[in-house]
Amino acid sequence: QVQLVESGGGLVQAGDSLRLSCLASGRTLSSYGLGWFRQAPGKEREFVAAINWSGGSTYYADSVKGRFTISRDNAKKTVYLQMNSLKPEDTAVYYCAVKPGSYYSGYYYSKEENYDYWGQGTQVTVSS
Repeated sequence: QVQLVESGGGLVQAGDSLRLSCLASGRTLSSYGLGWFRQAPGKEREFVAAINWSGGSTYYADSVKGRFTISRDNAKKTVYLQMNSLKPEDTAVYYCAVKPGSYYSGYYYSKEENYDYWGQGTQVTVSS
């Protein structure tokens, strides 16, 4: 079993930045991709960003492209989501999820049903 713990959420003002972290523990995976998703109140969970095992490929939702950056440190078993120029519409619970394996397409990573492990989420609130 793989455990994922998100951290770094909080309350910020529009235009501010936050960096989310997702720490993986438990069963050791030889390789895995990781995605960030979010769910706003009353809305379905949606894809935000994903990164493959090497970190050489990253994928973003159009709504966050140019503002968010996903990165990873495999030695620390941690994936980061740097969020800049935050907007009120970024307010949501942010979840990280893991898909074992090395390389998949961006389309594959954008589908939550393709992930095997999920964290509990961290709240991000952006005030206007």
